[in-house]
Amino acid sequence: MQIGVHGLVFTGEFDEQGLRTACSGAHEAGFDLLELPLMDPYAFDGAVVKRIAADHDLAVSASLGLDAEHDLTSDDAVVARRGEDLLTRAIDVVAEAGGSALCGVLYSAMQKYQQPATERGRAQSAQALGRLGAYGRDAGVELSLEVVNRYETNLLNTARAALAFLGDVPSDNVHVHLDTYHMNIEESSMFDPVLDAADRLRYVHIGESHRGYLGTGSVDFEPFFRALARIGYDGPVVFESFSSAVVSASLSNTLGVWRNLWQDSADLAAHANRFMRDRIHAVDTIRMH
Repeated sequence: MQIGVHGLVFTGEFDEQGLRTACSGAHEAGFDLLELPLMDPYAFDGAVVKRIAADHDLAVSASLGLDAEHDLTSDDAVVARRGEDLLTRAIDVVAEAGGSALCGVLYSAMQKYQQPATERGRAQSAQALGRLGAYGRDAGVELSLEVVNRYETNLLNTARAALAFLGDVPSDNVHVHLDTYHMNIEESSMFDPVLDAADRLRYVHIGESHRGYLGTGSVDFEPFFRALARIGYDGPVVFESFSSAVVSASLSNTLGVWRNLWQDSADLAAHANRFMRDRIHAVDTIRMH
């Protein structure tokens, strides 16, 4: 299991200096993996990412959320095609960087929709992801679809909805990505969805209910980590948190960061690393009972 951290914990810029800042912060906090936010995949040089991550002894993964101009569920074929092209480039970046995982809201725009998803849009997204899954397999990159709350998509709000959607995706290289922040809003428990996803679960985000320090909100982490152990999960477990103390004002607005719950990236990251590893270790000791 790789314990990771999202790059936006450390910086909102991902030029070479920003990459060094993020990698240095992740390494110093004791993480195994850095997740890069591919807000613009065309702006990333995978070879540079690979070199800097190697300098800091880190594995890398990447995530993104499509916007309205790249929405795979759009009625506009040009928009949907643009989204597929963007995701193809994102897969290339991950492969060039030496990573094997691309996750996030890869199936629709990450936005508040004003109506339910249409059958046509849903089917269109599933078919596109089938092609992207095949492309990713050839590149050595797995795709995982992040289940997010109703204010960020109208398509996949629960693990069961994601599994049903995967049944229509013609690729076995597309999987489920669960996030405790979103589960705390939409799921009926923190335990059952993990068991439901089982071997289709390939990526995990750990976030508090207010996206601040872990353990200071309303997320019930204990059953979640027990469920990961129950299914023998061995993929990335990545801490995610946002503050306008680090990211730009425009990105803070996109992410809905209306109040800051932390100022010190290093302290936040070190605390999160300890919090996650302690719970994983504690659950592991249950086999001794």
